[in-house]
Amino acid sequence: MSIVIIGGNECMVCQYEKICKAHGCRAKVFAKENGSFRKKLGSPDLMILFTNTVSHKMMNTAVSEAKRNQIRVARIHSSSAAALTNVLAEYCAG
Repeated sequence: MSIVIIGGNECMVCQYEKICKAHGCRAKVFAKENGSFRKKLGSPDLMILFTNTVSHKMMNTAVSEAKRNQIRVARIHSSSAAALTNVLAEYCAG
């Protein structure tokens, strides 16, 4: 399963990727908007939005792309490792 994580803390990007790998998922993490992030999204199975740490512009872009490509979206207020683990346990089979 492929996942795109939008928002979160820059210092935790490696941790987010390790947690996803432990659940059998491949992850792309966009802690900040760099250039044309719409083109870099691809077509993941799940998009996770850390709503506390993401800008409104970045969230609106992500949600519009998710609707256009029919991607499931999970919104989490907290950008902690425990919150990510809980969401992955719910959405991933592994």
